[in-house]
Amino acid sequence: MKIKSVSRAPAGEGDGIKRIQKGGDWKRTGFIVATVVPSLVLFILFVIFPVFHMLYTSLTQWDGIGDQVFVWFDNYRVLFTNSEFWISARNTVFLIAVVTVVTIVFALFFAAALSKGKTKGKTFFRIVFYIPNILSIVVISAIFSAILSPSYGVVAAIAKLFNVGYTGWLGDQRTVMWCIAAAMVWQAIGYYMVMYIAGMDGVPDELYEAADLEGCSKFRQFFVITLPLTWEVIRTTLTFFIISTINMSFLFVDAMTQGEANSHVLLSYMYQFFGDQYGYAMAIGTVVFALAYAISLVVQRLTRREVIQY
Repeated sequence: MKIKSVSRAPAGEGDGIKRIQKGGDWKRTGFIVATVVPSLVLFILFVIFPVFHMLYTSLTQWDGIGDQVFVWFDNYRVLFTNSEFWISARNTVFLIAVVTVVTIVFALFFAAALSKGKTKGKTFFRIVFYIPNILSIVVISAIFSAILSPSYGVVAAIAKLFNVGYTGWLGDQRTVMWCIAAAMVWQAIGYYMVMYIAGMDGVPDELYEAADLEGCSKFRQFFVITLPLTWEVIRTTLTFFIISTINMSFLFVDAMTQGEANSHVLLSYMYQFFGDQYGYAMAIGTVVFALAYAISLVVQRLTRREVIQY
């Protein structure tokens, strides 16, 4: 009969190992708490609390200084029957749609041209296209206002050259939002182009080489290789587009038109009531928050697809 020998750890060694493991668990837990809790506290203080405070204030009548009078949904009833609100909402949705689509198209085009291949001066063009993004909104607005000026602008000079009447597009309700959209697109293209270049540079060159051997054109390669493999980057930027367009539209409208020619957007319309109708302004802010969240959710749902890995 064979007797199997069983090796045992010396007395106390097993307890020591458990204490070491327990100490490691405590250290890991402490590290997680030390890194997560400060971010969580800041998120609650500067995001969650302001949102709930905005919702509460929107149900009150308040001038920002005196006592708050609870009026329930009266601010919303007045808001939804105001024609200026609906004009502002229409302008905001218009800018979200136009600026998003046009910026994505141009940013993808320039990113595809400057990411792969042997384009001369790629670094130079990348810098040139990114410059508008580092300029102040006031500077960009001043540039476009000068170009579109009916008295000394470039457009007025061209119109005069061809004997065409020009009274200023920024003062025309039919064209003012298109002018603001053009300024916003010019400012945003470089930023999103850089993001798309980063995604496209991660696509393996072997895929393009195989496509070249199969006789696939560059145009088709973009739609069957580049676009699918950078789709998650594009989906992410769509949310950025919506949020940044809502925020930036206020700055461009305030700097270029001051709301003239029915060019108010939701945030510029809200800004008018910060003085003595703070509760009403917060009702507009609540609508802006709900609109941004709803559009982002719909866009993410519509653009969802299976992730392609390589």
